[in-house]
Amino acid sequence: MPTIKYYLREGLLAAGELTSPNQAHYGPGHERRLRLIRALLDVGGLSLAAIGEVLQAMDDPGRPVHKVLGAAADRVTPAGGESAGPELEDAREEVAELLRRRGWQADARGSAAESLAGVLCALRRAGHGGYIDLLDVYADAAEPVARADLDYVQRRVAREDLVESVVVGTVLGEAMFGALRRLAHVDVSYRRFESPEYLSGPVDPVEPVEPGGSGGSGGGEVGPAGD
Repeated sequence: MPTIKYYLREGLLAAGELTSPNQAHYGPGHERRLRLIRALLDVGGLSLAAIGEVLQAMDDPGRPVHKVLGAAADRVTPAGGESAGPELEDAREEVAELLRRRGWQADARGSAAESLAGVLCALRRAGHGGYIDLLDVYADAAEPVARADLDYVQRRVAREDLVESVVVGTVLGEAMFGALRRLAHVDVSYRRFESPEYLSGPVDPVEPVEPGGSGGSGGGEVGPAGD
């Protein structure tokens, strides 16, 4: 596991205040930076090189907060991993069209868009290209979740807290959303395929029978069947 000395050598952590030739004092700012590094490393799964890029963006006073958050989020989004070719280019165009259609201010060649394009390619290879028709349904669900995420992040003040919130929210928030989706699948599946109403099948309407008369066009009496 990397140590504080290693973080110092890599330029990820500022030097502390020397109290003796072999000792240094580290204040609350160092503690916050260490917590952020651990979140980026353990929760975000970033490499130390990527962490350095995020911290560099965060420490740039001229960099807007939106750009800092984008730098962090881009580095925790899995890459598409697809080989270049007509199939990938078609998927990229579909993603670009989705962004245009919904008016989303996102880079059509950014890491998140590339990841989505890779998913579209994988769906087609698996023979489930029709799933792509659900893109807008998923987008409708993603928008309020994204707003809730950023409402939470916006309550943070320090840049370190902002970035840490985005990293944790991106990784663990996706895990939470995925788990909730699976729970909803179980419920909807039960209601559609295992509930008593489904198992008993549709109930056909029964025509009323006049006393002493015949019911419907089939005729005959209504009563228990004989042996």
